[in-house]
Amino acid sequence: MITMVEDRDGDIYDQFARRPDNVHLLVRAAQNRTLEDNEKLFERCAAWSAVTHHTIRVPAKHGKVQRAERTAVVAVRYGEATVQRPRRADDGLPATLSLRVVDVREVDPPADPDQRVHWCLLTTHAVGSAAEAMRVVGWYRLRWIIEQVFRTMKTDGVDVETSQITTPGSLLKLVTVALLAAIRVMQLVIGRDGSTGQELTDVADPIEAPALRAISISLEGRTEKLKNPFDPASLAWYAWIAARLGGWSGYTSKGYKPAGPKTMARGIKRLDAMVQGWMLGNRSAFVGLP
Repeated sequence: MITMVEDRDGDIYDQFARRPDNVHLLVRAAQNRTLEDNEKLFERCAAWSAVTHHTIRVPAKHGKVQRAERTAVVAVRYGEATVQRPRRADDGLPATLSLRVVDVREVDPPADPDQRVHWCLLTTHAVGSAAEAMRVVGWYRLRWIIEQVFRTMKTDGVDVETSQITTPGSLLKLVTVALLAAIRVMQLVIGRDGSTGQELTDVADPIEAPALRAISISLEGRTEKLKNPFDPASLAWYAWIAARLGGWSGYTSKGYKPAGPKTMARGIKRLDAMVQGWMLGNRSAFVGLP
């Protein structure tokens, strides 16, 4: 079974109507679709009873639409809705589609519609309880990580798009290797603060530990703020080293950004080369080579 998680660009009637049996969809609604009784989707969701409330942090946003960081209380609702086929859709598609909907909407939102928190999530998965609704929300929240993985495969890391391979089989192998590399980068990005509780052995061989310790010490500053604060047996300790090698300042106070995929990918490339050099040097000394 495959679940496709998509942002508003994936809100396409044809996609829901033509999905294979082994594929589920989870898409954020882009438009206030018309339902079978000519009611509108967003208004239908607003009439449902909230099953839970959560306080969330709304991050600052820059660009054309800007907002300051704040906290917001959101209500979570769920139900079913039968949407009508759009006029521009293929006449051969079903006239209606029944979908499950999980609606996450800010309570007492700002007056500016662009500042409000509202996720109307359309899915083909069954949603019959508050727990299942929150599971759908949790899956959708992973969408940004999925985006970062793909970006790391491309411009922010492996740069797989510059390949001149055209043979399908060879290209599939290359993309698979690129995906593994991107996942390694994202594993460090997600675990950089120690929140995942992962061990060093998830990303490094134990025989590399002496090299990693030496490299970590060489990257530390004189103050406690610039020392590696994590347990040497943890993945977070390794991620700190990679991030510093990638150009991260080491500071974690307000105003300083943590290492992202691009920085981490750059650091891993340097770290791998340094560890390999250490291992070769030790092997030469062991066998008595000059």
